[in-house]
Amino acid sequence: MNPKKRRAIFETLQSLNPHPTTELEYTSPFELLIAVLLSAQATDVSVNKAMRRMFPVANTPAKVLALGEEGVADYIRTIGLYRTKAKNVIATCRLLVDQYGGEVPDDREALESLPGVGRKTANVILNTAFGHPTIAVDTHIFRVANRTGLAPGKDVRAVEAALEKFIPEEFLHDAHHWLILHGRYVCKARRPECWHCAIEPLCEYKPKTPAPVL
Repeated sequence: MNPKKRRAIFETLQSLNPHPTTELEYTSPFELLIAVLLSAQATDVSVNKAMRRMFPVANTPAKVLALGEEGVADYIRTIGLYRTKAKNVIATCRLLVDQYGGEVPDDREALESLPGVGRKTANVILNTAFGHPTIAVDTHIFRVANRTGLAPGKDVRAVEAALEKFIPEEFLHDAHHWLILHGRYVCKARRPECWHCAIEPLCEYKPKTPAPVL
């Protein structure tokens, strides 16, 4: 895909959604960190529902530690892998209190040292909480980047590097959110909804899907 097309794609996505953000609900970097930790193999809707109950009670590392692992588990039972996630949440809160003064660090290496936090989660926190122009490549972004021809790559790191290289600088901060939302609601895995895709004329995916017959 040539640079002119890439720019046009992001100009289109920006015109439709000038200020994109995560669908996870949060009011602080810590709340976002916990929500992202819980969102692995779970929907944002399920995480938001659980956190609407937990955050009013415990929304700092110290308060979550006071709940204990069983207390956290009680709030997140409706979320997949809740036992493992409760354990990671408690371990992460302990490290935040012991090593970072109860604050979420604005640093990739420090974030990735937290239990349950990998590169993708760190990128989400750096981008959404702290404004870094990072790209957290999840399954949606990986699919959209490869399917459209925007930034093909054989694995998530290759796609991340390609996106960072090819996306015009002024779009880098918001690109993560535009691509996730596009993959979630339009460029879906099983059947991309090409018939109402705003970037369809720019996309290099050949077998465009027609509108369903009603």
